[in-house]
Amino acid sequence: MIRWVNLFFFSLYSFAASGQPGRVYETISDSEGGIVKLNRLEKKVHLLFSAHEFGEGGSFILDALKGQQVKASFFFTGDFLRNEAYKEMVKRMVREGHYIGSHSDKHLLYADWSRRDSLLVTRDSFQRDLRRSLQELERFGVKNARWYLCPYEWYNREVVQWCADNGLTVVNFTPGPGTNADYTIPGQHNYRSNDVLLMKLWNYEEANGLDGYMLLLHLGTDPRRREKLYHHLPDIIKRLKQLGYSFEKLPG
Repeated sequence: MIRWVNLFFFSLYSFAASGQPGRVYETISDSEGGIVKLNRLEKKVHLLFSAHEFGEGGSFILDALKGQQVKASFFFTGDFLRNEAYKEMVKRMVREGHYIGSHSDKHLLYADWSRRDSLLVTRDSFQRDLRRSLQELERFGVKNARWYLCPYEWYNREVVQWCADNGLTVVNFTPGPGTNADYTIPGQHNYRSNDVLLMKLWNYEEANGLDGYMLLLHLGTDPRRREKLYHHLPDIIKRLKQLGYSFEKLPG
């Protein structure tokens, strides 16, 4: 299980799209430099979805987002994008105006779990993997995707700098709400059932709020996890709207 350092840094991030003047975002970064919040004082939530091996929930998720008129941000590996089973689904995401970015090509683990400053990849191997993933995005007409979700959502400052050197900004889920644990399967030490995940989400929101938060879910999960958190997405969106939140995709 990922252990987060409770240390955050505030900065301003100006993002311009299509030649327009950039909106200035107040960003909050974790100890390694990945952005984990956008505009903490705005009652907005950013839904992030990632996929590498599994994507069986994609159509359900897109239907839920369309029904609620919500845009989200999707991050895919090159392996996912090369899978013919998901080709039409990705095209639909492009048509419906969601943000799509890279989640690497082969879902490499960049840094040691227990010694985060210890790299497990060379810069050359990182660069080759990143280039292939961006090439796969271009096949779907996605160019200049500026946000990057690292595989396993695990990285260090050196990786963040490598990404910056390629014009990419590392983004990650905001620690606390816990929806990112929707991939866990029974028998794992970190397994969390849907009931546990939903209780944690709503208890956290009541105690802390979710202003500017990045909520991460997975587009699909191992078949051994029979209950899928994404099936609760319509209710999650409705309840957050009732609590006064609006939703934004990442700017791009």
